[in-house]
Amino acid sequence: MSILTNLIILTDMNQLPLATSFGLNTNLLETNLINLGVVIGVLVYFGKGVLNTLLDNRKETILSTIRDAEECYKEAEDKLQQAKARLQQAKLKADEIRVQGLAQLERERLELIKSADEDSKKLEDSKNGTIRFEEQKAIEQVRQQVSRLALERALETLNLSLNADLQSRLIDNNIGLLKNLDGMSD
Repeated sequence: MSILTNLIILTDMNQLPLATSFGLNTNLLETNLINLGVVIGVLVYFGKGVLNTLLDNRKETILSTIRDAEECYKEAEDKLQQAKARLQQAKLKADEIRVQGLAQLERERLELIKSADEDSKKLEDSKNGTIRFEEQKAIEQVRQQVSRLALERALETLNLSLNADLQSRLIDNNIGLLKNLDGMSD
């Protein structure tokens, strides 16, 4: 404070007579401006180092934050590129799976058609076999009926045309044949 007082006194000396040069200046406006200039000068002189340190620290903090942001940006960009690459691989894999699925579907469709054709052929063969069996059965039944009817007619014809004398000769003739056969075998 004494420096300020001396400065105030020195500036006021030009206006005051020499005897009154020591004292207090009561003009607040003049003294405040001078005091304010002195305080600012002292602050600039002594606070310059502190202010520079604070500004340097702030500058380093900002630069560090910018570097961190740039690193994060680069990492995010790398991750994005990796994600794009994985997405592309996934798309390729999905296309491959889709193509394989379509190929498998086509193979199964062809196998199903082939199997259905084979089943149809087997059914056709079975049907034809059944038809042939039924035809053979019907032919055999017709043969048996024809044979039976032929025998019945032959018996009827024999019964009608055979009389007792003819039957007797036929029996004698067959007995003679049997005796001849028996005599040959001895």
